[in-house]
Amino acid sequence: MSDALLKVRDLKIGARVYPPGEKPRDIDIVHGVSFDLEKGKVLGLIGESGAGKSTIGLATMAYGRGGVEITGGEVWVNGREILGTSLKDLRQLRGTEVTYVSQSAAASFNPAKKIMEQVIEASIHASKFSKKDAEARAIDLFTRLGLPDPETIGDRYPHQVSGGQLQRCMTALALCPEPDLVVFDEPTTALDVTTQIDVLMAIKKAIRDTGVAALYITHDLAVVAQVSDEIMVLRMGDMVEHGTTDQIINAPKEEYTSDLVSVRSRKHEGKPPSDNPVLTIEHVTARYKGTNFDVLHDVSMELHAGQTLAVVGESGSGKSTTARVMTGLLPAREGQIVFEDRTLSADLKGRARDDLREIQMIYQMADVAMNPRQTVGTIIGRPLEFYFGMRGAEKHKRIDELLDDIEMGAEFKDRYPAELSGGQKQRVCIARALAAKPKVIICDEVTSALDPLVAEDILKLLHNLQKREQVAYLFITHDLATVRAIADSIAVMYQGRVVRYGTKAEVLSPPFDDYTDLLLSSVPEMRLGWLEEVVEHRKMESAGN
Repeated sequence: MSDALLKVRDLKIGARVYPPGEKPRDIDIVHGVSFDLEKGKVLGLIGESGAGKSTIGLATMAYGRGGVEITGGEVWVNGREILGTSLKDLRQLRGTEVTYVSQSAAASFNPAKKIMEQVIEASIHASKFSKKDAEARAIDLFTRLGLPDPETIGDRYPHQVSGGQLQRCMTALALCPEPDLVVFDEPTTALDVTTQIDVLMAIKKAIRDTGVAALYITHDLAVVAQVSDEIMVLRMGDMVEHGTTDQIINAPKEEYTSDLVSVRSRKHEGKPPSDNPVLTIEHVTARYKGTNFDVLHDVSMELHAGQTLAVVGESGSGKSTTARVMTGLLPAREGQIVFEDRTLSADLKGRARDDLREIQMIYQMADVAMNPRQTVGTIIGRPLEFYFGMRGAEKHKRIDELLDDIEMGAEFKDRYPAELSGGQKQRVCIARALAAKPKVIICDEVTSALDPLVAEDILKLLHNLQKREQVAYLFITHDLATVRAIADSIAVMYQGRVVRYGTKAEVLSPPFDDYTDLLLSSVPEMRLGWLEEVVEHRKMESAGN
């Protein structure tokens, strides 16, 4: 379209990689992608990790990060081709005509500067506004984005606001210079579902009010369906499908798109708990060292062999803190942890080696949970040496068996974490936990950083391993779709307390307490208009109270 604000033609992007022990080689990341975007419209870019979503988004500013290079094609913004533009002109374009909202606002803001100073910086630098006018525009945007105390919130430092508030401040930063195009790169992925609703609606309203065009990058199709006019599905650098949001959601043409649409529909028929729990948390109250306030209050729950207890709640509700108490990393101030028929030492240092072995943990970020300088075989082999004293051929045989268990195979044994995909890394972490032959595994948000289809594979793997090994899972998550797919029982936590607890059927059936109702209603649904319905329902409830 000749009048499109953004035109991308046959875009090709590549990078040079340096595999350990091999010569550097060039790889293609994006293979000839083309699309148009009109002013006032939102195009959603969706696909698995490595599909090229963020790379394409950054290319609309003629930018390639981490050694990435635009190797071909054209990018037109406001009628001019920007890939051959001088650095001086690009500096004028970035942060004024085209702006960017990253996934992690906390990592993007300077912690030593006040929020207002950072929000108005680009506008002043580009001489678009005086400082006074830029501050007035920022306050107006804070108001539109639903931030509390819009007149004064800019005087705070980034650590003095919540994650959802800071993400909205970053949206204000992007909108302040009156750009023509905003690139939203996973802006709600790191947020709880309850906070995500507010941020999504704030972003959608801001786009509508300001008339900017937007690229919205995410791996969650249900989320992008709420804000986008059109959706482009990407996979391994290729465009799989491009159409209106309604067509992509309700009548996908390609098998890969259909898989993305259906991935959230998996359900698990929960089993009733057995009479004898393998682990019991009894009336635990805890606080962090050096503080004088409790972060857990009288928490009780049970884990049963071969079953999954899902612990859900927003950030700060006490989910991971409960796990820390279970493992002895945070000694309880009151209450106790009972494993089978014995009470465990509150402190990790007082636990026997078997106590340590029988409760294992799989972490959210597989990238930081593994030593990048160790091979997969070394990583999996360490528990075998520590707990069972295995050496030589016996150890290598068991490593091969564990790699088969996680459906990877012995050929991965000599690879390093950097040579694995996100899903493969998480599988290695699962194998490391299984190597100890535990009776309880704590899964702390193990799928939240993964793409939907990869996460689905990990959940299937965990379920199959549980059936065979009869291990009990404590599954920490804020994703209710995941809970429906894996849980037998559920504990809902809020502000350090268990506010609802029971079998999945009991917890997910009305009547609900206020917080559980809020949590369940905040899970994005794969249908158009869902976001507006939820926001309107909350307004009516608020007015009624």
